[in-house]
Amino acid sequence: MHSTIVWMIIGMGIVTYIPRMLPLVVFHNVKLPPFLQGVLKNVPYATLGALIVPGIFFIHEDIWFGILGFLSAFIAAWLGANVILVVLTSVAVLSIYAILI
Repeated sequence: MHSTIVWMIIGMGIVTYIPRMLPLVVFHNVKLPPFLQGVLKNVPYATLGALIVPGIFFIHEDIWFGILGFLSAFIAAWLGANVILVVLTSVAVLSIYAILI
């Protein structure tokens, strides 16, 4: 790999890291109201839902992949799993379904 590409990757990493790090550094002493904490806690699930739900309606081969993926993700999120576990649960259920078919 050329050194230009390596420096470009490092630069892109820094550029994406700074906006994520700055709020933690600047606002580390700020206590958010409980309502706002609750709203921000649910943003990843809302984003995940916005990505998954439209895909369910556009599956052409087997609609059950969409339905089972949605239901497994919904149940895992309802039980309080974090976003990574919600995605992994859905992937595991669909992998098992694909093997059984």
